[in-house]
Amino acid sequence: MNEPQPLVPATVTLPEITVKAVLLSIILAAVLAAANAYLGLFAGMTVSASIPAAVASMAILRFFRESNILENNIVQTAASSGEALAAGVIFTIPALLLVGYWSEFDYRQTVLIAAVGGLLGVLFTIPLRRALIVTARLRFPEGVATAEVLKVGAAERSATESRKSTRDFQSLLSAALLGSLVKFCESGLRLWGESVEGAAQTGRTVFYAGLNLSPALLAVGFIIGLQTAAVVFLGGVIGWVILMPAYGLVHGLPPDRTGLAAAMSIWSGQIRYVGIGAMLTGGLWTVMKLREPVWKSLITLRARYRASEAPENTPGLLRTEQDAPFLWIVVPFALSLLPMAWIYSTVVDNYLLGLLMTIVMALAAFLFSSVAAYMAGMVGSSSNPVSGVTIATIMIAALLLVFFMGAGHPAGPAAALVIGAVVCCAAAMGGDNLQDLKTGHLVGATPWKQQVMQVVGVLTGALVLVPVLSLLQAKYGIGEPTSSHPHPLSAPQATLMANLTRSVFGAGLPWPLVGLGAGIGILIILIDRRQELRSSALRLPVLAVALGIYLPLKLSATIFLGGAIAALAHRRTGEEREPSHRGLLFAAGLITGEALMGIMLALPVALAALWPGISADPFTMFAVPPFGGWPGLAMMAVVGFALYRIGAGHGRTIPTSSDRLRAL
Repeated sequence: MNEPQPLVPATVTLPEITVKAVLLSIILAAVLAAANAYLGLFAGMTVSASIPAAVASMAILRFFRESNILENNIVQTAASSGEALAAGVIFTIPALLLVGYWSEFDYRQTVLIAAVGGLLGVLFTIPLRRALIVTARLRFPEGVATAEVLKVGAAERSATESRKSTRDFQSLLSAALLGSLVKFCESGLRLWGESVEGAAQTGRTVFYAGLNLSPALLAVGFIIGLQTAAVVFLGGVIGWVILMPAYGLVHGLPPDRTGLAAAMSIWSGQIRYVGIGAMLTGGLWTVMKLREPVWKSLITLRARYRASEAPENTPGLLRTEQDAPFLWIVVPFALSLLPMAWIYSTVVDNYLLGLLMTIVMALAAFLFSSVAAYMAGMVGSSSNPVSGVTIATIMIAALLLVFFMGAGHPAGPAAALVIGAVVCCAAAMGGDNLQDLKTGHLVGATPWKQQVMQVVGVLTGALVLVPVLSLLQAKYGIGEPTSSHPHPLSAPQATLMANLTRSVFGAGLPWPLVGLGAGIGILIILIDRRQELRSSALRLPVLAVALGIYLPLKLSATIFLGGAIAALAHRRTGEEREPSHRGLLFAAGLITGEALMGIMLALPVALAALWPGISADPFTMFAVPPFGGWPGLAMMAVVGFALYRIGAGHGRTIPTSSDRLRAL
């Protein structure tokens, strides 16, 4: 296979890190980090933002007389870094609230945890760039797709000054406005409820059905496609349609609960622990499957440093092969360990144990950021098993801490979670960084400049995420429903991590249900393995099924509808490709608009806390939605139709999952 030549040759030098590129990078990194934080707390999953960031960058920079493809690449590099960091943060940091270590987010510690985790993810993957991108030539499908978007935009600009990139940006912006309008009517004015759901009681048991009225969830399903959305929905069917009625038949309904209240009580008190068991099995299976990628990544890393012809920044080294110097890796790494040692020592009130935790964290961060980089090259960063490796890290850290501290130590759960938070951020960044560096390799960027901007994106995200999390906590609540927050952001991944650590340190779990989930996970693994041996395109990744069991059915049902819309749009195009490029941008805009409006609606709550005379809900028209969720269902039909029409349009397309697998 011949490696394509970079669009900008190594002998040509164009401006990359410019003032306007840096400012735009910071703005987009902050916006996308905030949006992904909301989505992760709401739905338990996040989506890649590299292509929307690239499109937004092209549309904005074209208003400047002097701009080029490498500036666009720099902007999307930093913006996607901020978005990736959000995934690492929201999967773990809210768990510190749920275990009772914090009553509210600690700004200083959260910034340090996020910044150090993200920085380690950047530093540890710098030596892997040449090994995985140049030498091994892994595919990095999302990086290739982003490069194609940048190349098309550059070709249109230089050839005909086409307005296509502006129309793409308009699709993104119009979708964001639509998503924000729907969210404002639902959560701001309360014109309709957040969902349409109900339960029918039959004898000793109950049957449930529901649909969340969120354009963002519809867009998530559209982006991930029908196959993945169907797998998540399959988990929901297992948990809500099969296991919940079966539990009712065996044990009866909870006392003093009927209908919908009984269904929710059985799920929250029993069935979701089946999802935890399946997630545990999926996490352990993921680590077992990663043995070969771990070994290969370590071998290529060793070869990278032993290659005498490839030291960084040696005289005569091509511009497109100049990585950050070795000291730029070692010195920040050493300095980053100091604040973490301080945090760990504060958590456990023991300096020696804090040092041990720092060493464990550094080793796990190196291992799993390298694994994430390798897996991103194989299947893409959106398919990286970040939650699986985080589960494994937290379990290992918790068991080590039990050995040194004892099972009843009150600081044990928080200590394990802080280790897992840094590793989760590093793993999330590892895959994203290599995707961006692959994009840069294809367009002819300077690697060390991209690596600098990755750090800029990390720092921006770390600074922005804490206020965002605090606002969301104040407005909606996080975790379990309370009287003041009856419909909180469920934070599925963080809740899972909190339950795991509490179980290790003595709080316990209903182990028969966890064991049932583990058995279901093993069965799913066996079925998926059989599909793999048959070279079937239909696969059942165990973590996706487990997430579906763990999520409320109304969330996975809406995600499934989004995947179905994507499939219909795909069929409409009549091509062996996914729905149009503009359809994917429209979906990304829906997510961003809803998320940002959700955050903006939380601002009055924060202001009311500072100035009691200000109303916390100045826009509310109804305390209780007068028509339930039915107006929202009609609005969802409008959004779904718009998503289908735009997705079935004749726009540019990006490689599909099947294309990527065939290319491998």
